[in-house]
Amino acid sequence: MSERKKIVLLGATGSIGENTLKVISGHPDKLELVGIAAHSKIKKLAKIAREFNVQHVACFDEHAGKEARSNGDFSADTKFYNGLKGLSEIASLPEADLVVAAVVGTTGLKPVLAAIEAGKDIALANKEILVLAGKFVMAAAKKHDVNILPLDSEHDAIFQCLNGEKKKEVKKLILTASGGSFRERPFETLSQVTPEEALSHPNWNMGKKITVDCSTMANKGLEIIEAHWLFDVRPEQIEVVIHPQSIVHSMVEFVDGSIIAQLSPPSMTFAIQHILLHPDRHPGVEATLDFSQTLSLEFNPPDLKRFPCFALARQALETGGTAPAIFNAANEVAVSAFLANKIGFLQIAAIIDKTMKNLKSIEPLSLDEVLLADTEARKTAKSFI
Repeated sequence: MSERKKIVLLGATGSIGENTLKVISGHPDKLELVGIAAHSKIKKLAKIAREFNVQHVACFDEHAGKEARSNGDFSADTKFYNGLKGLSEIASLPEADLVVAAVVGTTGLKPVLAAIEAGKDIALANKEILVLAGKFVMAAAKKHDVNILPLDSEHDAIFQCLNGEKKKEVKKLILTASGGSFRERPFETLSQVTPEEALSHPNWNMGKKITVDCSTMANKGLEIIEAHWLFDVRPEQIEVVIHPQSIVHSMVEFVDGSIIAQLSPPSMTFAIQHILLHPDRHPGVEATLDFSQTLSLEFNPPDLKRFPCFALARQALETGGTAPAIFNAANEVAVSAFLANKIGFLQIAAIIDKTMKNLKSIEPLSLDEVLLADTEARKTAKSFI
């Protein structure tokens, strides 16, 4: 690649952002950071801007963005973008080749759609975008001839396993799940789980919401909905298996019984580098698996009694329409309440279940109908707290 690929990073201060910066640092001759965005961590944004010489900076929190202009942390020629409009503007920078979408929750939907309309390829780490509006995002990508490239380790693994294969020969996708912090904890003690315990993941270092989602397996539920849209497969073609070591990131089974798996250590840099440098491969930024050491791999079916959030997500996928948006919104509200010590751990699933039962799923004809379902689901979920 003679010219460096120009990257805009939405969610620069989070865990995906940090790993993306590690990959960009490791390949300065191939990758160039041209725009960064975050919610409100101005000091961290300023440090990134200085280190990577970034001229375009966006802040979702408008107050923090205004403060940044006057605090002297940024160079005089830095161009600032504020609020949701600012995120959409920076995602559409004319010079950008690839937009990394790593903001938390549904905030990233409008910036991603703006980037697609501007003809930018998307490296998607924000699974909620496809869960909420997969029908419209994938249609927009097709219309504007844009690639949606999966940055999640599980979906990137499937992307790699499907490379060069015929879609009609795919029997099923098998996503792996670590099982989170409580896969072996006595079931009767789950009601006593604290936010601090839920935020301690055995394998991965991630943001707060996604770590809690891993402990409830809501995260894997979101991922099967995302896989449905990314790879255009039927719900019954998607399976999940508990794999505590997080080394096999996902697998694809073909009609002849062959299963292809993708393996790497439990670090996001492997998936991020694969997508950022795609279609080329280059030496990684972290040590790979060492087969001179004993390596054990274990696989178990998920316990749906232990992980009711996953069962509810599968139900939402099978129902279709706005059901996944309702599931996602209720989960976001419930996890936020749990982290604020307003509800117990087991109430997360209970609130999602009640919200899904109270709201009817429809087949949305417009993005506005999806956003309305999202708003109604949040309001309904909050009423149960």
